[in-house]
Amino acid sequence: MDQMLKLDRTDFRILEHLQRMGRCSNVELADLIGLSPSPCYARVKRLQQIGVIEGFGAHLAMAKLGDFLIVFTEITISNHRRHNLRRFEEGAEKYPEIMECYNVSGGYDFLLKIVTRNVSHFHRVMDGLLEADLGIEKFSSYIVMRVPFLKHEIPIDQLFGEGRW
Repeated sequence: MDQMLKLDRTDFRILEHLQRMGRCSNVELADLIGLSPSPCYARVKRLQQIGVIEGFGAHLAMAKLGDFLIVFTEITISNHRRHNLRRFEEGAEKYPEIMECYNVSGGYDFLLKIVTRNVSHFHRVMDGLLEADLGIEKFSSYIVMRVPFLKHEIPIDQLFGEGRW
């Protein structure tokens, strides 16, 4: 955790509750964590201002919206200079189908999570990446067959447990 961020037990409790119940009112949140509404609101605003809370949104049940394809793709870049990696990152970010991009260590450079309508849509995305001359040397893709579970909450207790507050 950034040394400039001074978070206490109450801040972490706010974060835990907001992860589970992002739509709760300030009054409900204040009651849950044992603060009055004004200081609770001030803490939430502070957590937003310092960038710990990046935003609020809805988690969509994709399967209920229709068929789609999730593909994890490993990307190897031909040249490992920082500007070459950045060129790939900037180019990949332009594709709305690329949901997540991780620069990783190991046998390849990037791991992408791509969501498309079907296999041909995925091929169009990959063709676009290859044609954009982003320095891709090779790639391997893995189609997700099913998602046994998906978590949206960071395990605050396990990562930043009470002993660290």
